[in-house]
Amino acid sequence: MKKYIITPILALLFIGCSTTDDVNMDEHAFYNTTQESLLTYAQKELSDYMNTPSVNENNFRLTMQYWTETIYVNESNYDFTNRTVSNNVWTDNYVNVLKNLDQAERIINAYTPTPSELTTWPGKKKNQLAIIDMMKVYTYQILVDTYGDIPYTQALNIDLYPLPKYDKAADIYSSLISKLETDLTNLSGSSKAFTENGDIYYGELNTVTGKKESNIDKWKAFGNSLLLKLGIALADVNPGLAQTTVSKAITGGVITSSLGNCQFQYLGASPNENPMFQETSSRDDFIAGKTLVDYMNASNDPRISAYYTDVNGNYIGQVIGTPGEFADFSNAGEFAYTKTTPGIILSYTEVSFYRAEAAARWGIGGSAAALYATAITSSFNDWGAGDATAYIAAHPYNAANWKKSIGEQAWVAMYNQAVTSWNFFRRLDYPQLVAPSTAIPNAEGKVPVRLQYPTAEATTNGSNYAAASAAIGGDKLTTKIFWDIN
Repeated sequence: MKKYIITPILALLFIGCSTTDDVNMDEHAFYNTTQESLLTYAQKELSDYMNTPSVNENNFRLTMQYWTETIYVNESNYDFTNRTVSNNVWTDNYVNVLKNLDQAERIINAYTPTPSELTTWPGKKKNQLAIIDMMKVYTYQILVDTYGDIPYTQALNIDLYPLPKYDKAADIYSSLISKLETDLTNLSGSSKAFTENGDIYYGELNTVTGKKESNIDKWKAFGNSLLLKLGIALADVNPGLAQTTVSKAITGGVITSSLGNCQFQYLGASPNENPMFQETSSRDDFIAGKTLVDYMNASNDPRISAYYTDVNGNYIGQVIGTPGEFADFSNAGEFAYTKTTPGIILSYTEVSFYRAEAAARWGIGGSAAALYATAITSSFNDWGAGDATAYIAAHPYNAANWKKSIGEQAWVAMYNQAVTSWNFFRRLDYPQLVAPSTAIPNAEGKVPVRLQYPTAEATTNGSNYAAASAAIGGDKLTTKIFWDIN
């Protein structure tokens, strides 16, 4: 089936421009596409955002003090305005991911099946819509967790709402949970979903057709794992909804091994390499942050040899926010200089830490100590670091201070999932990171707990921006997201 598509790179959707022309179309070209190609594009854009270390976009490896910068240390000191970072985060997620998913949804809903498809299309349609919606849920959670209140109910219809209002973050979370529960109900293993190599995350080769087809069982596990992630985020602010959601997720069946990881497989040819490779291979911009290097050295953590390169047999990190010579300090390990390193969206290690937290908080889903060990073991396996038994024995789970146990170990394990690591840090208050003395004044001496809204929103969607800023307590780096109440 063919249909016209929005220009994927168009960044006008959420800067409030008004025009009588269709701003979603390039007047110089026609675009014929299928929902499969839109899904592929959205999956890559989402993975690119979650995994890039570009200082113009995703600075969370710096914020979480995994890395720092060699010469230009603005972003290590939380100056995100100079490069209009928030504008780029906003555009990438709203336009490149959500709008393309929305267009795919429109194509699916508008499609008229051929006579030969009449019996199979209803089930296939439900599966396709459920998968697309789950990706929307994932992306909206990222945006809420980054900014707080955001455009949601009016977000993707620029014709009706060129200046979208901002919805309450807590209301969005409730809606996302409800949507995800419906998506999981609609998924059926008796029907197909995406074919034609469109689903990179969970597409598996059908040896009969020679094409990749969505693995519905893995999408179900992803959906339940995402439900678990949403529930855990609400633990302090809405424990009733959090426990109900977490219980449903675990009962429904979450990711149970690294084989179920949701990830984007990058290729060895340009422009489809991992964005880490694209950023690290041509410039010596990043070196190891002293905070994590010192922690891992003190812990005799064997993962350090995969995380970082050594300098004459030692692992050396630079003080956060301070310039340093590339050759004098450790830098990122080989994974960051490899074109085909997969881009992680949601991992078994991450899910295992959520399960440990659910057990610690409410006794849901098993033994907290055992799940804590499972999460660390999974991380060791991810990095080829050998047997984790001795490390776990040296760093046992502490039920009396479980937030410290889980928070610090999740911080170490989420080294290559920095956006996710930031959530653990804010929710559990561990590790107790200290802002550099050189941090910008707007940080108020603290590690940022949100990004400020894009300047484009302030200038073109001013009244809605102002209302949202007031509602969350001020558009500041130090304004906590609604679930971050401790």
